[in-house]
Amino acid sequence: MKMRFLLLLSLFSFQISVSQTLSPTAEISVLTIGPGASLNDAFGHNGFRIKDKVQGIDEVFDYGRFPFNEPGFYLNFARGKLSYSIGKDAFNDVLNFYTWQNRTIREQVLNLNAVEKQKLYTFLLNNYKPENRAYLYDFFYDNCATKIKDVANTALNNGISFHKPDDYQAQTFRTLIQNNLNKNSWGSLGIDIALGSVIDREASPEEQMFLPENIHRFFSKATLQNGEPLVSKSETLYAEKEKNTASNLWSSPLVILSLIALGILWITYSDYKNRKRSKWLDITLFIITGLIGVFLLLLWFATDHSATAHNYNLLWAFALNVFMIGQLCKAQPKLWFSRYLKFIIIMLCLMVFHWIVGVQVFAVTLIPLLLALAIRYVFLVRHFKVNS
Repeated sequence: MKMRFLLLLSLFSFQISVSQTLSPTAEISVLTIGPGASLNDAFGHNGFRIKDKVQGIDEVFDYGRFPFNEPGFYLNFARGKLSYSIGKDAFNDVLNFYTWQNRTIREQVLNLNAVEKQKLYTFLLNNYKPENRAYLYDFFYDNCATKIKDVANTALNNGISFHKPDDYQAQTFRTLIQNNLNKNSWGSLGIDIALGSVIDREASPEEQMFLPENIHRFFSKATLQNGEPLVSKSETLYAEKEKNTASNLWSSPLVILSLIALGILWITYSDYKNRKRSKWLDITLFIITGLIGVFLLLLWFATDHSATAHNYNLLWAFALNVFMIGQLCKAQPKLWFSRYLKFIIIMLCLMVFHWIVGVQVFAVTLIPLLLALAIRYVFLVRHFKVNS
């Protein structure tokens, strides 16, 4: 009985081993999914398709899974300690899902020999084991796109040579991100506020492959050690259909922040004419800018996010503002507070200088609010001087 059980177990193990061995006619390709409607889908997606009619295999591996429902997800995301993982789906499910989302699907069949195909497939299967699935996500250096490049290179013993596409342009990380976004959107504004000057440096050609679209572009020009192209065939499996997108101009950052700025300027003008000061406005502005500043400092120093360092939005979102509320509650604050106001005006000027010389690029939609803040600060300096 024991011998029969061992024999069955051996046969079962052999069957699994055979089922994981690709036939000579198998194909491995890279899928590139176009951008979606939400911010987390705005940059597209990539995956490996393993197709083997002989073995009955047609599945897609991707590195874009994240534990949204797990406890501590938001805290880990904020701290830059978010684990992503590899996932696997039937190709038809992937095709149907992204077709339903009306997102372009392009496929590039890789020019691999049987040994290289098997090595890549075996790597993916091993990576898919529960104990190997997770990896520490980084938006620029370790994501669903960079994994495609890294895994392909591993399977080919780092034998892939990447060449610049014909339309290649040297660009900064920030520009590469914003090319995929509507600059007059809240997502674009949030990114420009949260990410620091470290993303305003020029990305190398290989670093540009943190974007799924650039995986497709660079793979189309890549070559193998023998000089042959990496991609043997490329086709579009589904082309996005034209869609009517409703304009949300009135709820856009530029309109909302412009209206807020006009409100600040109108109240400031009214205060100037009536020789008074609206304390509630100053307290509100200092609380909001101070809390944003505290948040940016935490992103810089209290997280593992590589892109939030050296953020000069702190020159307008000044964290010390939260400690000045007591002075603003007084009819006549202490003399040093006027010097503090002059200091934050200088900080705003310094921010403009950083922008002009290219140290950091800031959100254009912030301009109305920044102008209103500067005028309000100048008014406060004059008001306290006149009433001293």
